[in-house]
Parts: sequence; structure tokens; C-alpha cells
Amino acid sequence: MPIIAARRYTEGRPDPADLALTGVPLAEAVLPRGCFDWIGLCDPTLEEMERVARQFGLHPLAIEDALNPRQLPKVDIYGQQLFVVARTAMMDRGGDTITYGQTAIFLGAQFIVTVRIGSARAHADLRRALEADTEHLAEGADYVLHAVLDFIVDGYLPIADQFEDVAHSIEEAAIDQFPDPTTIRRIFRLRRELRRFERIIGPMEELTQRLAEADLPVIDPSARIWFRDVLDHVRRAMARMDSLKETLAAAVETAGLLEQHRQGVITRQLAAWAAILAVPTAIAGIYGMNFDYLPELHWRWGYPMVWGLILTICGGLLLRFRRIGWL
Repeated sequence: MPIIAARRYTEGRPDPADLALTGVPLAEAVLPRGCFDWIGLCDPTLEEMERVARQFGLHPLAIEDALNPRQLPKVDIYGQQLFVVARTAMMDRGGDTITYGQTAIFLGAQFIVTVRIGSARAHADLRRALEADTEHLAEGADYVLHAVLDFIVDGYLPIADQFEDVAHSIEEAAIDQFPDPTTIRRIFRLRRELRRFERIIGPMEELTQRLAEADLPVIDPSARIWFRDVLDHVRRAMARMDSLKETLAAAVETAGLLEQHRQGVITRQLAAWAAILAVPTAIAGIYGMNFDYLPELHWRWGYPMVWGLILTICGGLLLRFRRIGWL
């Protein structure tokens, strides 16, 4: 059985020996007051989950949902037990794609069972940190539920940090020049990932709000303050993701405006030079016709006079266009 850890805690202190999953229903076992069991599973099979279900009296529908890796975050009530589904998220090595996992949590008055599917972030460090804090661990299994959810939500922050670094670099580059096709494709990939993150992780806000505010079985009212802290972390993570979407959209919009301005400058420059070159073109065109009777055609100073006229007009136009900022 893929048991990562199975341990009983008494007044916040772990028993020296690991807990044996005998399949004996917990209700029939003699469990002292102030004790609870914490079972951690990773990618279990249906048969393995059913064995745990027999010992802790887990509902079949909850078992089915725990093994379905495409569940959205939610809280279900089964008698005096809670079933919580949370989604984990982690950036891949490339830095542009988020990999999602799932952690299902069964919570009873004297037990908590965590089931990780597709999540690379193990709870070993979290368990060690909690075992070192016996005062809080003695509060019971609902405190462990808070700690697991807080651990999952804290995993969203590195994702936001990485996305912010990428978004800010794209934003800075967009100020200097219009993004190339590769950068544009990357921007749209990032925006797609952010929208997907909202769809998958967004319900975590509703989940933690319900745990923080609703009257639920096996959640002590005094423990709600801990879930409010997790809710605050979720909201901050979601706010950062919203800000990132706006940053990426603004980068494209700003780059587009700068490109339009650059094209406008080029268009004005081309128009100015076209106007300047039109003068010698027109005059040369007129004097290039085969007519005998043209002004000053046979005058000795006619040719220098025409050049002087061309240079005077072109110089005047050049000064004018520079004054208005077209050149």
C-alpha cells in the first residue's frame, strides 16, 4: 500500500510506532481521548482505498471522488465526516506551464486521511514541522486540515513569482520594440495558463471561505480563524494572477500603441520627403518635354535659375517639416 505515513498522535505527540492499518473500524477500536490518526496516501488503488475506508468508515462516493484526479475544489459533508478536495499546482521545468495535482482529505473527529494524486509536493516536511509544534497539533485533526490546505495554497505563490518575472520582462521589452512572433505566442500561452489556473484553482476561495465561516461537523469554531488565514492567502494568490493577466494584456496593448506611433512617424517622414521630392520632379518633368517655347529655355542663366528655384523650394519645405516634427 502506498502509505507515506500512518501515525497516531496523543496530545500532539506522535506515538513511537507507526499505526497499523488493520481494517478494524475505528468506531470499534478503543481510541483514548485527545488522540487522532493521520494517514497519508499517495496514488493509491481502489482496493487500497477501500481498505482504508473500512477502517475509518469513509463514504463510497467520497472514495470515488478521491480517486478521480479531475475534481474541482469542494467540501462535502457525510454524516459526521468532512470530505475536502484541494487542487495543487506546480510550474514545470520550462517555466511557462502549470502542472496540476489533487489532494483529497477525509476528516473525522479522531482521524484525517490525505490522498495525493499527481502532486509532486510531499507532506513529509509539513508533518515534521507539525510534530515539532505539539501545542498546535494537540488541537486535533482539524488543525492538520488547515495546515495541509495552507501548505497547498502556499505552493501557488512561487507560480505567481515566476509568472511575474516573465510578465515584467515581456513588459519591459515591449516598451523598446514591438514583440516578435515568438514573444506574442508566449504571451498568449501565458494568458491561457492564467485562465486555466483561475478555472481550476478559483473554487479554492469558496472552499476555504466555507471552512472559515460555515458551521461544519468536526471543525471546532475556534479553528475557523486558521481557515480565514488560508482564505486570505488564496485571495492574494488570485489577485496576483488577475494582476498578471492585466499586465500581459497591457504589454500587448502598449506595444501595439508604440508600434502605431512608430508607423505614424515613418508615414509622416515618407510624406514629407515625397512632398520635397515632388518639387524637382515636377519642374524636371515640365522642362523635359520637347517644346521650343518654355520660360527662359534659351536664356543663358535659365538653367542655374531653375536649380536655384528647386533648391529654394525644397529647402523651405525641409525647414517647415522639421519645425512641425515630421523630419
